[in-house]
Order: sequence, then C-alpha cells, then structure tokens
Amino acid sequence: MNTSTSLRVRLPVLVLVFEVVMIILFSLFVTYDDNANARLQNNETNPMENSLYRDYPYFADVQVMIFVGFGCLLAFFRFYGFSGMIFNFLTATFAIQWAIVIQGFFQFYYDGKIHLGVINLLNAEFACAVVLISFGAVIGKTSPVQLLVMALLEIPMFSVVEWAVLKYIRINDAGGSILIHLFACYFGLGVTFVLYRPSLNKGHSKEITSYQSDILSVMGTLFLWVFWPSFNSALTLKGDDQHRAILHTFIGLSSSTITAFALSAVFNKRGKLTMADIQNVTLAGGVTVGASVDMMISPVAAYVLGIMGCTACFFGYRYLTPFMARHMRIQDQCGIHNLHGLTGLISSTAGICGILLATEETYGPSMYQIFSHRAPPAGDPKLLELQKLIPGLKPGLGRSAQEQALYQVAAIFATIAASAVGGLLTGMVIKLPFMASPSDKDCFDDDLFFDVPSDFDRGHQALISYDEKSQMSSIDTKEVSKSV
Repeated sequence: MNTSTSLRVRLPVLVLVFEVVMIILFSLFVTYDDNANARLQNNETNPMENSLYRDYPYFADVQVMIFVGFGCLLAFFRFYGFSGMIFNFLTATFAIQWAIVIQGFFQFYYDGKIHLGVINLLNAEFACAVVLISFGAVIGKTSPVQLLVMALLEIPMFSVVEWAVLKYIRINDAGGSILIHLFACYFGLGVTFVLYRPSLNKGHSKEITSYQSDILSVMGTLFLWVFWPSFNSALTLKGDDQHRAILHTFIGLSSSTITAFALSAVFNKRGKLTMADIQNVTLAGGVTVGASVDMMISPVAAYVLGIMGCTACFFGYRYLTPFMARHMRIQDQCGIHNLHGLTGLISSTAGICGILLATEETYGPSMYQIFSHRAPPAGDPKLLELQKLIPGLKPGLGRSAQEQALYQVAAIFATIAASAVGGLLTGMVIKLPFMASPSDKDCFDDDLFFDVPSDFDRGHQALISYDEKSQMSSIDTKEVSKSV
C-alpha cells in the first residue's frame, strides 16, 4: 500500500481520540432516562407501559435499514464490495455514537445531564441516515478516515439545523423530507463539489458492476423497501397519525415500484429491465410521501406522489446526473440528488399543499394536534374549548394555514443553504493531504484499503475501454447510480 493512503496510524489515532472524548462526555453528561432508571421503578410501575415497548420495534426496523439496507445497497461496484458495505458499517457506528451525544445536548438535556433511552438511539439513527445518504455522493473516491471526519462534522451541523428549524421556524416534516433527505443531499453535493476529479468524468476502468454485486445491492433495496414504513412513521404521533403514515408509505412505494419497472423497460434500447433502476428508482415513493405522510392527503394522493417521485428520480438519473458532472463539477456518484433531492422537493411541495388544504371539516379537532403550530395560543378561549375535546392539547402559535406554508418554504431554503455551505466546508477539510485520499487510479478498488482474498479479481488492473465496460455492466454509472 502507498504510504500516503496507509491507515496504520491515521485510523487508530482518530478512533482513539474519538473514544477518549466519548468516554469523557458519557461520564460527565449521560445518564438513564426515567424509563431506564431502576431507582424510579416501584410496585405501582407497569413494566408493559415502559417506552421500550413503544420505541424499540421502530428502532430495530431502522437498525436493519441502516446496517443491512444501506450496507448491501452500497456494495454495488464489482471491485468495491468490501468498501461499500464495511465503510457503511464503520461510518454508521461512529455516527450513531456521536449523534447520541450531540443531539442529546439539543433534545434530551435537562438537570445538567443527557437522559438516555431508546428514543435517543432512534433519533441518532436518523442522524446517521443523513451521513450515509451524503456518503453516497462520494463513494469510491474517499478513504475511511475521510468518511469518519465527514461524519464528525456533519452530525453537529445537522443537529444545529434540526434544532433551529424545529425550535424557531417550527414545521411539519414527519417523514424527514426536509430535515433528513434535503439536508443530506445538498450536504453531500457540497462535499463532492470540493472533491471534484475531472478524470472521472471520462469513466473509470473499475467503475463497473457484476452479476453478484447487483444481486447484493438489490437485496439492500428490498430491506429498505420493506422497512421504510417504519422509517417514515417512527416519530409521528401515535394512533391514527402513525396509521396513516404506514399506509401512505406503502402505497407510495408500491406505485413508484411498478412505475420504475415500466420506465426501465420503455427507455432501455433493447426493451429490457436495468438493475440500477430497480435498485434505486423503486424507493422514490418512500421519500416523496415523507413531508405529508401523517396528513389526511388521501390514499390516491400518496399513490400519485409515488408515481411523480419515481418519474423525477428516473429522469434525474438518466439526464441530470451526467449534466451535473460535466457542467457543474458535481460528481454525484450514487445519484443522491435524484433519490433524495428531487423527491425531497416534491415531497416538501406536497406537504405545503397538505397544510393549505387542511380544514377542521376534514380533520376535526385533531387538526390542532397534527398541525400543532396552528393551535390557538395560551389564553385564547378557543384553546379551552379544544382542550375539552382533546385533553392535553398544548397551546400553539395561532398560525394560519398560509403562514405555516410560508414557514415551510423558509425551512426548505434555510436547510438547503445551511447544508450546502456545511458540505463545502467539510469538503475542504477532508481534502487535506493527510486524509489518506485515494488517487484517481485507485478509486473504486477494495485492494487499496483491504487485505483481499486470493480469489479477488485483480484482472481489473488492466485498463478497460468504455465500450468494453459497457458490455460488462448493465449500467453507465455516470447516468445511473446506487443510493438510498
């Protein structure tokens, strides 16, 4: 291995420093929350009312998405399977630990401590998903050291933006279309803009898939597809809101899936299916319904949103990704702008429409629970009337539908701007020469950072022409890519 990319010193030092910091922070600030604290349990405590039984099923589902779904999906390159899956594993565990502390200070800090429960882990996994989506933009051309530093910087930036948007702008974003998908997308694009490699626009001899890698990648798609309803509904209000979120997500995913098959066959010159479309475009509906997933948008709207998201995602892979690489210096390796950016914008627009169309006639008094910022403020006589119908209803801000829609728009622009700037700054940091960045020649190659087994195909060392590469792979990764 070239000494400039050796992990012998860089990775252990980074991990050791991080672990020392984590030990200090955990010892000083982290304690159990009320549901995990034995001292607060007594003979009147009903164990089955513990929040564990409410939160753990969603935590487990998102765990599968993070480690198995993302991991398999990112193992699509023929010579980069180890790196795609294992760097996902490493980055995810690193990011979740870091998010527990950073998000803890913003969301779960009181009485001088971060109070830790399963809900903290669930929130940390959503923050981790942000990092892994951004990772998709730079896969194949970054070292594990660069990825860990990216996670180290992205988690605090995301946590600050999330806190500011939810505390001061105050929006509805149950499925995370704005705060997760848009933030992750434009942060990743900012990073890859700084890491631009002109030679990769011409293609790379190792930037290809194989029969086995495509099968592994589509397994990741299936795991993500199956568990996406949990991802979108985990943080919604319990009861009918969560019920609608699951229904809408499944309907959106279903319509985007069959649309993806149809588009793939129509636009393939030989009338065949393309694996890249199946692996990525089928998931678009899960993102597109996100911002309105708990609203009374109707099942048909969820179905149409799935079709719209799939169509935008498909044509984005086909035309927008190569255009951005050639003319905007943005090499979106996995096409995250299509699966998370375009669909996130469609979803955000649908959420705004859902807010504008929401009436008491459709929702009843529960409208002021779902759209909590539209609830009457404290002291308003209408609040007292509503509290008789919905005990426990909290005072809101008294916003009109139009006012809340404008705040949603403000949140979209603020999130995109903050994430893009954060991505640019992070890209400048991880571009520093001591970050073990691979050379252009060594991109998309497991052999650079792994002891590969004897049956690893080193025949890829020979340069392969673009035409030969097209015959070996079902995709041109400049036009399509694999990401969640």
